[in-house]
Amino acid sequence: MKYVKTILAGALLAALGTAQAAVSPEEARQLGDTLTRVGAETAGNADGTIPAYTGGLTTPPAGFTAGSTVRPDPFAGEKPRLTITSKNMAQYASQLTVGAQALLKKYPDYRIDVYPTHRTVALPDRVLDATAANATRASTSNGGLGISGAIGGYPFPIPKTGYEAMWNHLLRYVGVASNFRYDNWNVDASGKPALATSGKLFVEYPYYDPKNTAPAAETDVYFRTKIFYNAPARRAGEALMAVDVVNPLERPRRAWLYLPGQRRVKLAPDISYDTPNPGTAGSATYDDSWIFNGAMDRYDFKLVGKKEVLVPYNTYRLTTHKSAAEVTTPRFLNPDLVRWELHRVWVVEATLKPGKRHIYARRTFYLDEDSWTALSADQYDASGSLYRASFAHMSPSYDAKTPNAETQVFYDLTSGVYNVSFLMGPYGGVQYTDPLPANQWSPDALAGAGIR
Repeated sequence: MKYVKTILAGALLAALGTAQAAVSPEEARQLGDTLTRVGAETAGNADGTIPAYTGGLTTPPAGFTAGSTVRPDPFAGEKPRLTITSKNMAQYASQLTVGAQALLKKYPDYRIDVYPTHRTVALPDRVLDATAANATRASTSNGGLGISGAIGGYPFPIPKTGYEAMWNHLLRYVGVASNFRYDNWNVDASGKPALATSGKLFVEYPYYDPKNTAPAAETDVYFRTKIFYNAPARRAGEALMAVDVVNPLERPRRAWLYLPGQRRVKLAPDISYDTPNPGTAGSATYDDSWIFNGAMDRYDFKLVGKKEVLVPYNTYRLTTHKSAAEVTTPRFLNPDLVRWELHRVWVVEATLKPGKRHIYARRTFYLDEDSWTALSADQYDASGSLYRASFAHMSPSYDAKTPNAETQVFYDLTSGVYNVSFLMGPYGGVQYTDPLPANQWSPDALAGAGIR
């Protein structure tokens, strides 16, 4: 596999467990010039299949209603420029993830419709300015597991290690606060769909709150989420809350669960790592959510380099689709609703550390260069066989200058089951809001809201 660049020095530093210093002012001057302010290559590729970056999509298409959470497809009239099937996949293998190739081989009627590439991600100026400043002031600590010196932007726009690249994903900008209603569906090997969970999710990134003007401290919360479940009936009334801080070695993830049958809130210590996620009926782990989340202490992360890869992008047709039945077709997500585009991604290899436990012995992550969002992952079992393949469907919120890849699909290549998570089309889409009052993030607040 040929990569645009390799990062050998950074991988050595990560292996030694040392802290990675910020880049020099000279190197940082690339930002806003040959690199965008978040570190993507400004220029297009040699054959023109990836265009130059010009600021992203910030003008809503005709049909969008200001203030609405339903974001019409700005490229609804476009047709695929090519279609990849099991018959011609060898011709495009260099642009396919291992997971995508496995799906094409496993299912003869699976296909990938490739559309013209549009670099639609746009970000607020304050985030871009903070990112450029972080380049020379942010660094990792504890062998890459924590960070210091970062304020209100991507911490490492010019990454040197896999840990730095993954921190960019963990601290990707998706707004300060948002919420949405959703359904999660499991489709079994026979092709029968079943509702795994339904609910409303709230997400906040205090790290991006404009009121925070000092570098994030080790125990500062950077991410918090809570979910109120309303279906299926056995889970109606349950609520879950999880909180992550900047350095998980100082304070691991804290989580609480409200169970209406017991009418009490209890600590939930296993809402992390490879614990099966009941929101996917167990077809994915908790740290599969958003392709990866949580602490990085169980793996060695190596920054392999950058590559041109076909990934789900500008998938408004899927994320706005109203009919779950038309999405959850047998064996795989309805190909008619998935738009694939060629984008440059950072490739990160995660290898399980000696003495650590996880159902995935190795994972490969593909991070979008324009947003640092993980758009795909290949997950391998202890024997080295490909176990699962994951994809996140990027559909930027052009009215809010915010990337959005909440809708995800997880394929279990062993059992033939797949899961679609955060399917929002039946309810609208993401709503961006002000942060909730602090008292709404207390464990007791779960009990007050989680009523059957």
